[in-house]
Amino acid sequence: LVSAVSDRTRTRIGRRMPFIIVTLPLTALFFAVIPVAALKSLTFLIASIFLLNIFKQAARGPVVALMPDTIPGELRSEANGVINTMGGIAGIVGTVGLAKLMDVSITLPKLGTVKDILPFPIAAVLVILATILLFLFIREEETAPSEETRMPVGKSIKMIFAAEDKSALWILLAILLWFLGYQGVLPFIGLYSVEFIGTTTGTAALAGGMVGIAYAVFAIPSGVVAHRLGRKRTIRTSLLVLTGLLILIYFHHPIGAALGFSSSMVLITFWAMMFLFGMFWVSVITNSFPMLWQMATYSDMGIYTGLYYTFSQAAAILSPPVAGGIIDLAGYRTIFLFAAVCMFGAYLVMGLVTRGEAVEGERG
Repeated sequence: LVSAVSDRTRTRIGRRMPFIIVTLPLTALFFAVIPVAALKSLTFLIASIFLLNIFKQAARGPVVALMPDTIPGELRSEANGVINTMGGIAGIVGTVGLAKLMDVSITLPKLGTVKDILPFPIAAVLVILATILLFLFIREEETAPSEETRMPVGKSIKMIFAAEDKSALWILLAILLWFLGYQGVLPFIGLYSVEFIGTTTGTAALAGGMVGIAYAVFAIPSGVVAHRLGRKRTIRTSLLVLTGLLILIYFHHPIGAALGFSSSMVLITFWAMMFLFGMFWVSVITNSFPMLWQMATYSDMGIYTGLYYTFSQAAAILSPPVAGGIIDLAGYRTIFLFAAVCMFGAYLVMGLVTRGEAVEGERG
């Protein structure tokens, strides 16, 4: 909704920036108070997390829409690769740097000496700094308020789904499917590492770290590859490889046991497969957004951005309880088969897409 409203906003500082300079600082505020809220009461904690997510999701669409607003369509895969690289680096730095500060004790008034707090206010300060940098260095097109007729948000969304060419709808369904698979696996990777591979809780986090490292390293190259081969072809090839990798991971533990792999060999091969997973996963993510943006116009760029997050976040809500139920019924390893089915389903759906290439007319 906020993304769509920002499409129709006209101010001297742009159409996205008014929402960004309000929602990002509020996101920082409610993130900073989470550990204090946890010490106060469960109700206070839930309220803080709820408000954090309200403002975080409100900020996300306008922030992300800044890129297609300012970058030509044929270069958006590469530009999105840069964005994903920065996000991957931030994830690594956060894991290695900020997370370590959870063990640092600090003294607070009325609360005494406590741990597990320091990273939260530091992260909040970084978000506020990012807001200031965006405001100072990003120049949106200056648009004064006008009396032009604008289509209501609801009608705009209906037109997207009712269009004769259903490419946007097929991509959104594919997004739902591949995020169902991704969110069904990644939250449980640490537990799987402990249960099946025998790692410690601390070492278990490195499996997800392999995905993050590959994400950072291959985000930009994946955009370059898509520019040469086509976005659709790159995404579908990556989805097929991800399907095969997930099936291989499902059989990894019994195969390792049958071949007499040492515990260290089992761990190394598992990390290698997770690295490959991140490599092809970022190829999907880097190029799917630009495909949607290619179908949008300047007047509805925010709506398409918002729809992307609506479908991806719906998957994030649905997938963990579904995967958790599968784990309860059939064990941890089965989530890899669940994810493989989702990735292959997304591969089939992407075959129906006929638009979204950097140069319209390319079909991948």
